[in-house]
Amino acid sequence: MRPRNDDARQRLLTTLRRGPASVSFLAKTLGVTARTVLRWLDEHPDVCAAGAASRTRYALGRPLRGRLERHPLYCVDEQGGVVEMGSLTPVFPDGCLCSLHALAWPVGDAAREGWWEGLPYPLHDMRPQGFLGRGFARQQSTLLEISPDPRQWSDDDIVHILTRTGWDTSGNLILGEAALQQWQSERLDPRPAIAEAGQAAAYARLAHEASAQGISGSSIGGEFPKFTARRSLSGAKTEHVIVKFSGEILPGATERWSDLLICEHLAALQLARLPGLTSASTRIIQGAGRTFLEAERFDRLGRFGRQPLLSFAAINAHLLGLAAADWRAPLRQLAKLGYLSAADLEAGLRLCWFGKLIANTDMHPGNLSFIPAAGHFRLAPAYDMLPMAYAPLPGGEVPGIAPTFALPLPAEQAVWRDACAAAIAFWQEAAEDARISATFRAICRANAERLTTLQQGSFAG
Repeated sequence: MRPRNDDARQRLLTTLRRGPASVSFLAKTLGVTARTVLRWLDEHPDVCAAGAASRTRYALGRPLRGRLERHPLYCVDEQGGVVEMGSLTPVFPDGCLCSLHALAWPVGDAAREGWWEGLPYPLHDMRPQGFLGRGFARQQSTLLEISPDPRQWSDDDIVHILTRTGWDTSGNLILGEAALQQWQSERLDPRPAIAEAGQAAAYARLAHEASAQGISGSSIGGEFPKFTARRSLSGAKTEHVIVKFSGEILPGATERWSDLLICEHLAALQLARLPGLTSASTRIIQGAGRTFLEAERFDRLGRFGRQPLLSFAAINAHLLGLAAADWRAPLRQLAKLGYLSAADLEAGLRLCWFGKLIANTDMHPGNLSFIPAAGHFRLAPAYDMLPMAYAPLPGGEVPGIAPTFALPLPAEQAVWRDACAAAIAFWQEAAEDARISATFRAICRANAERLTTLQQGSFAG
């Protein structure tokens, strides 16, 4: 008969495969002393641990695609320097160990020691997604042995993708040595950025490739057709841009998408004038029968510098878990928990009202972002703000119905007034912009008049 301790030694790994456990739990389960458990744990190099004192838990590393690996987590700073800030280790039965302590980003109590039931919340923004993500999946599915449909990817698939190809994701994190080596190769790339004089032609070529072949240069999310590029422009903060594009402009749906891209540019200009808000720096370029909206990436600085960025969707899912059909309640909860300053809360509410008053019906949690800092979040520049109520329907029909403009509750009257004044200015400017079709300019003019009447009649008496 096998000695009792040999049986217990075998049962140690079986117990660890059920999930992270403390020494006291393991000792009680196995019927041995805590000292014995610690000695046995030291015999297994694939055992990892996290937590302080009595909170320390141990887990068994889980192979990913047959390989048992610790994936370094790197951070790129504003000057383009790289620092290793931790690591990610898949563990049994699922989830991972990945401490964000060195980053000093807000983390919920359940993950404070580094244990995650799924992926750490910053990685959700880093995965390929949206229009570019689908193009990436079509291109890379065979090479990476992943589904061509991103909706079918597991957490393990996402880790595999990021550690192999995730060198140009949203924010400033890079997961894995192979991905870092790709970014280092990019640093040595002598290819110049697109010259300003040739941008329209270059963008037309990239738009054709993105549409016809699904080519993508990044994991930047969003459903609007787009590509990423590097361009040279005097006075710009960075060479890195995201470029949305319309179809070749014809009366109807493609003309409306062109109108909306120009409106997004005009909305960004108005947002930058609102108290407490900034917006992505944008330009409109037209050529080859298309309209291009070029937006500087505010998570990039110069050619190689980066700064952190997290979407409201990732933050809400990890820290709040609230229904986020409207940004206002989750924003207030973030402020209540101390993660958001009063000034940023007010600015966020102002941004939300501006969106409502310019008929933006697509203010989902992925269209609002924050810059994580020491224990809290700062509001990132605004983006994707445009009158999506007028977007063409899937069948190509172009809507022209007037939106319903809402009035605020008493507590939000001040931010509503600010947002309303900016929204009126937006509609008026769009109504006079010759790049916008005559049909849509008339819609904008009517909305400016309707909103002016509402503004003048609101709160009277």
